[in-house]
Amino acid sequence: MEETDRSRAFAKDVKRIVVKVGTAVVTGKGGRLALGRLGALCEQLAELNSDGFEVILVTSGAVGLGRQRLRYRQMINSSFADLQKPQSELDGKACAGVGQSSLMAYYETMFDQLDVTAAQLLVNDSSFRDKDFRKQLSETVKSMLDLSVIPIFNENDAISTRRAPYQDSSGIFWDNDSLAALLALELKADLLILLSDVEGLYTGPPSDPDSKLIHTFIKEKHQDEITFGDKSRLGRGGMTAKVKAAVNAAYAGIPVIITSGFSTENIDKVLRGLRVGTLFHQDACQWAPVTDSTARDMAVAARESSRKLQALSSEDRKQILYNVADALEANVETIRAENELDVAAAQEAGLEESMVARLVMTPAKISSLAASVRKLADMEDPIGRVLKKTEVADGLVLEKTSSPLGVLLIVFESRPDALVQIASLAIRSGNGLLLKGGKEARRSNAILHKVITDAIPETVGGKLIGLVTSREEIPDLLKLDDVIDLVIPRGSNKLVSQIKSTTKIPVLGHADGICHVYVDKACNVDMAKRIVSDSKLDYPAACNAMETLLVHKDHEQNGVLNDLIFVLQNNGVTLYGGPKASKILNIPQTPTFNHEYCSKACTVEVVEDVYAAIDHIHRHGSAHTDCIVTEDPEVAELFLRQVDSAAVFHNASTRFSDGFRFGLGAEVGISTGRIHARGPVGVEGLLTTRWILRGNGQVVDGDNGIAYTHQDIPI
Repeated sequence: MEETDRSRAFAKDVKRIVVKVGTAVVTGKGGRLALGRLGALCEQLAELNSDGFEVILVTSGAVGLGRQRLRYRQMINSSFADLQKPQSELDGKACAGVGQSSLMAYYETMFDQLDVTAAQLLVNDSSFRDKDFRKQLSETVKSMLDLSVIPIFNENDAISTRRAPYQDSSGIFWDNDSLAALLALELKADLLILLSDVEGLYTGPPSDPDSKLIHTFIKEKHQDEITFGDKSRLGRGGMTAKVKAAVNAAYAGIPVIITSGFSTENIDKVLRGLRVGTLFHQDACQWAPVTDSTARDMAVAARESSRKLQALSSEDRKQILYNVADALEANVETIRAENELDVAAAQEAGLEESMVARLVMTPAKISSLAASVRKLADMEDPIGRVLKKTEVADGLVLEKTSSPLGVLLIVFESRPDALVQIASLAIRSGNGLLLKGGKEARRSNAILHKVITDAIPETVGGKLIGLVTSREEIPDLLKLDDVIDLVIPRGSNKLVSQIKSTTKIPVLGHADGICHVYVDKACNVDMAKRIVSDSKLDYPAACNAMETLLVHKDHEQNGVLNDLIFVLQNNGVTLYGGPKASKILNIPQTPTFNHEYCSKACTVEVVEDVYAAIDHIHRHGSAHTDCIVTEDPEVAELFLRQVDSAAVFHNASTRFSDGFRFGLGAEVGISTGRIHARGPVGVEGLLTTRWILRGNGQVVDGDNGIAYTHQDIPI
């Protein structure tokens, strides 16, 4: 099931926010105030206040805090004999009165330090039955918010008319969760955040290892599936109360997030659209299906849709790609908005710079993707092409034709632009497709998938391209060798090896991109500088970027080696040396030559000659892309013939190893294997063949009475 995107929950600008903090967050061990957590909460609210948000706080904790203080006071005022007697339970209303003043004193002290004014508002359930009270409440709160005051609400348990205010669940509201939902509605808030002691709503008790966090609550799906644990040991209702309050508010039009109050900056993360806690929204059922499709359902649907696609005319299939390209350009701002959330989350998580760089979708990149889709559409129709025609016998003609493979499963890295390339190739080649992208690009992948599938006509169906959103679904998909025809993992050697070992489906492996540039002694120095610089710096995170620079030993003496090193270091490249280069250049020695940096770093080594360079590449390369820079044609031909890589270049940057640059329109990946495609895999790599035989009544009959001619017929 596609995960709901948080940005859709906040279709309008969020201005007024109600934040409810539970007893388990307010208090720590022994019922004492959790000073660190409350301090972090107050800092978040103060920052929101200074940024122009209208913040309303609903806080629990008074009863628990009062009980702790009264027990302490009772203990120090008791004799030894008194302590031997059974201790009576403290009156909850008395606890509430004592605890409320202490709780409010802390809030006032903390907010004063942050230069924020706070106000206490104690309310009773019965008061909300009075329309005049509700009107006055709204006017008072509005006045406070206009003055940048933070109103702090709590139920006035000390004078509550309930028989047991901390247990009774009747009335207009019955705990601070339902009070927060009621206030959000009364005060016309834009967002309600319920802070708890767990990350959000789980399918079962959070302590159960089989329970899973629900990122988006869909009432029609989840209300009968959730098993709640015990109610809160400290407050009144626990998660059951929070869910009831969240559903009431959400289905009245106010988005709600239940998330942890233990994690710092969670409120800020919520407002930035990051995937935090559980989202409740009245439109959630429209964003995702009520029931999950099984892995087999997705694969079968993709196959059925692919057959409908193949049945279309060549022009109709071409038009789908034109529509996809137009849709990409028409949705640039929407795509960028979702992508920026992914990038922000990646930066927040501290991902490597190279990983973040792969995520970014600029308008120029989106425009380039649209252009590549149109170029793919303008290519000759790959489906049903006659590759060979043979007269088997008189009147019996055999044709070898191109045909789609069927259903592809592609697991790819964090680059969301790969989704567009892969999807457009699948459409052009008539294949069904299942996609599993990196979690870092979840939002980007989701919006791109929606834009593309919305452009596919209903006669084919959007299920032609399925988006797998959970890693847990991959093992089930890998078992479907009767439905899925090819798996293409785009990632590390570890990923490729893991998939190969767990499936019977053929795997088109894309290993690491450990690409080499060898600068021969007969090079053009200026050309070598340009090629080395471009191979490393044009896009350091790409799999076709140079990772190892090999330099002929003569260049140590003539200064070329130093010139090349200067070009790299001057552009911020971190260098590591082999045993020879590290000594010559006084740089750190690399622990291994078998490393793909995917960043502004590379390895340098000095070699004896072209034979040593070839040997180094065969021992340490990944058979991806390797280049020689030389003006000696014999040396160049030797390198081109003997280097056993998918792509071998002479006097050209390794960055040209790309499906679009090769004129393939796009690529599903670069295969470093040998079966059944190698190098950049475009449309042709996603095709197989079929044999079509046309006759006029011929039968074999033991090969009697038929004269085989086996003559080639011009196509």
